[in-house]
Amino acid sequence: MFAALTGLGLSAAAGLNAFIPMLVVGLLDRYGDLVRLPAEFGWLTNGWVLLLLGALLAVEVVLDKVPVVDSVNDAVQTFVRPAAGGAVFAATDAAGRFDSSDLLREHSWIGWAAGILVALGVHAAKASARPFVNAGTAGTGAPVVSTAEDTVSLVMSITAIVAPIVALILLLLLAYAAFRLIRRRRRKRRRAA
Repeated sequence: MFAALTGLGLSAAAGLNAFIPMLVVGLLDRYGDLVRLPAEFGWLTNGWVLLLLGALLAVEVVLDKVPVVDSVNDAVQTFVRPAAGGAVFAATDAAGRFDSSDLLREHSWIGWAAGILVALGVHAAKASARPFVNAGTAGTGAPVVSTAEDTVSLVMSITAIVAPIVALILLLLLAYAAFRLIRRRRRKRRRAA
């Protein structure tokens, strides 16, 4: 149960920023005892991989703050974020060994599929909202929203590992907020038409 909640939280975080949850999981396994990755994900703890993830994170952080460039980056990240979400969900299946989750251990594809779907859903919401933020604020909102997304991704990543139930609550709150924003936008379009 906790493995699935951890995986969902990390996958949602990957939908906002692919590299933050991967870096968090890799660093926590390499330098601490909070995460134990299975052998097939041992590459996430390699020093060179961690440096590469850090460099990719730095590039992502800069590109995502620039209006218009952020939309191009989101188009590229459409492939990266769901893959990262699947990877971090599947990697945290190791937690399933500690909470007796036979389902995830016996059917590892479920973790990959769930992670991909969750990350893709979060990414789609983020990518579809960003052009409206840019247009509505003449581009000045991009750095603010991007910083908030990166912060939420980091907080969600750490919370998913340390307190999976709290991560689930945060995920539900984010889903509710996204639902409200989409609903409000549809109402505005109907009124304008």
